Amino acid sequence: MAASNAGAASVDSASADEATAKTAQKRYEGLLVVRNKAVKGKGAWYWTHLEPLLVHNTETGLPKAVKLRCSLCDAVFSASNPSRTASEHLKRGTCPNFNSNAKPISSVSPVAVPSSSPPSLAPSFVQHNHRKRTTTSPSGSGSGSGYHLPSRFGSGLLPHQPHLMLSGGKEDLGALAMLEDSVKKLKSPKTSPGPALSKAQIDSAIEFLGDWVYESCGSVSFASLEHPKFRAFLAQVGLPAVLPREFTGARLDARFEEAKVESEARIRDAMFFQIASDGWKWKGKGESYDSGLVNLSVNLPNGTSLYRRALFVTASAPSNYAEEVLWETVTGICGNLVQQCVGIVADRFKGKALKNLENQNHWMVNLTCQYQGFNSLVKDFAKELPLFRTVAQNCLKLANFVNYRSQVRNSFHKYQLQEYGHTWLLRVPLHELEFGPAYAMMEDTLSSVRALQLVLLDEPFKMVAIEDQSAREVGDMIRDVGFWNDLEAVHGLVKLVKDMAQEIEAERPLVGHCLPLWDELRAKVKDWCSKFHIAEGVVEKLVERRFKKNYHPAWAAAYILDPLYLVRDTSGKYLPPFKYLTPEQEKDVDRLITRLVARDEAHIALMELMKWRTEGLDPVYAQAVQMKERDPVTGKMRIVNPQSSRLVWETYLTEFKSLGKVAVRLIFLHATSCGFKCNWSLWRWVCAHGHSRTALDKVQKLIFIAAHSKLERRDFSTDQDKDAELFTSANGEDDVLNEVLVDTSSV
Repeated sequence: MAASNAGAASVDSASADEATAKTAQKRYEGLLVVRNKAVKGKGAWYWTHLEPLLVHNTETGLPKAVKLRCSLCDAVFSASNPSRTASEHLKRGTCPNFNSNAKPISSVSPVAVPSSSPPSLAPSFVQHNHRKRTTTSPSGSGSGSGYHLPSRFGSGLLPHQPHLMLSGGKEDLGALAMLEDSVKKLKSPKTSPGPALSKAQIDSAIEFLGDWVYESCGSVSFASLEHPKFRAFLAQVGLPAVLPREFTGARLDARFEEAKVESEARIRDAMFFQIASDGWKWKGKGESYDSGLVNLSVNLPNGTSLYRRALFVTASAPSNYAEEVLWETVTGICGNLVQQCVGIVADRFKGKALKNLENQNHWMVNLTCQYQGFNSLVKDFAKELPLFRTVAQNCLKLANFVNYRSQVRNSFHKYQLQEYGHTWLLRVPLHELEFGPAYAMMEDTLSSVRALQLVLLDEPFKMVAIEDQSAREVGDMIRDVGFWNDLEAVHGLVKLVKDMAQEIEAERPLVGHCLPLWDELRAKVKDWCSKFHIAEGVVEKLVERRFKKNYHPAWAAAYILDPLYLVRDTSGKYLPPFKYLTPEQEKDVDRLITRLVARDEAHIALMELMKWRTEGLDPVYAQAVQMKERDPVTGKMRIVNPQSSRLVWETYLTEFKSLGKVAVRLIFLHATSCGFKCNWSLWRWVCAHGHSRTALDKVQKLIFIAAHSKLERRDFSTDQDKDAELFTSANGEDDVLNEVLVDTSSV
């Protein structure tokens, strides 16, 4: 009996150690993510000096705690509150090597001018903006209508006069400053306003400036080049003033030709390619200014993407027009050698334009964008999930009551200010239960839960509730735990799918990842149903319907042929994951492969497929393809060499002559059409001048240059996204830390 008790205790101890290790590892990774962002300028200052450490148990070897090490003095502290550690150790002088007086350049005051230097006036006296100026005597007190000039006037043009009277009043100070500046220039005519640069340096600097303006694609206005402050900056660093027309003429044409030649050369080097097209899907009123901008780009087998052109369309663009545009893009790239185009991925027209092109050209694989598919699934939930409609209607009733009743609104704002530090109105959809605004309303309601509960205890609400039936109904709703559970459930489901959609947009998965992606979604939806005690039938039905609308046989074929998804069996072989396919999907694999090869090679390809199914890939090569490493920024595991899947087929699996041709043309295909995002300000300008041929030509070139640069850097975000991240970086760091702390406390 004692032995059994001891065994049970050891099992409990082991499970406790594993739980502690898991918690410590998660907190350590969370702190690493925070620190990496901070080092890049998107977080708190103290992370430059504090490093997370993972402490292991000496007996089990498992992680047991997380510490912070000061990189200046090697002291080690608890990681429970990094901000407090920084305040106590760094700011209060505990660290012997930390210089608390060091300040950023922007916060350092200008150096005082020595008395031996030539007299000069502060910029505030030189400007002619007629703002009121206040001057004081050395003793700090004014006297009557006298104007007391700074003491530096005494060593310059005028003798020192503590109570100098100017006939024009204080407005004469600006004119007096100009007079002294003129005298100084005459006395020192060789004084240069900035450092002297060579012509080559100036030309190079202007070239960089032009690239920055072009690649910002509307974020930086051409007119801003004439801003007085910008011109003053150029003069300060020794550069001549530039005019907007210098960047919209020959320089723009030359930069466009340079980018175009480079792009076409890289396309010619590739044996085949995929066309990606997004923007056909109209985003609706008020959601995006680039709703009518269709982007056409080229995906190459080596993982790079190149911009092709932009097309301005309306929401009523028919499918046959899209079909013509897509085919013209194919022939414009490869002429009569159209088999170089393996396929097309687009965000619309799957059932018409894409299907027609695929039927007419048997070698093509035309896919629908998965990012768009997941977003469409969210809208399916909004339209057809009864729970969504019920929650939206309740939130609408609550929001209208709070926003339009002044007494209740004032009370609500009072408690918002008390709980959150600022106030806001609850957002309400302009059109009844339109998805985007309705979801925003739910977010506002969920984030205001504490303030809404306090409103019920406030006297103004009690007075209103005595006479108003609707007030009592809203009060009952706020008190109802079921209302908040339903709201949290709907918000959680939408957030679950939207987060996956954002991850798809950022990572741009290949076609072989589509089936695992939808399996992951199914598992998350099942967990959601279990968590909120909701019947799985209705939700699963919507997921399966959207899956069938997006599904393409190439998903199953690429999943089988990509060595990245090989599964190790009991004998140690790495085999294709046929066991995860349905019988119909297995047939899709056979049918697609026979369609993509020549008729006389179809039986050979199927025989090679059987060999691939039974033999798989050498374990060493399979492990090399599937090797992963941790991304230092996101903390996620990434494939070390994404191109290795294709390279294995081209270099090692050469005995699969027919099947190999299909594999290399299939597994590199992108499953999303997401790419370059046009800046909204540029698109608004295009809408205003859309019928000007000259203007559209310049905009086309500007978009091409910007897109070419962004795709080369694999930068798929917009300046607005980056600005939003910059302004919320402090809160984002707190959220990450809070999440880690919550997980820690729950163990």
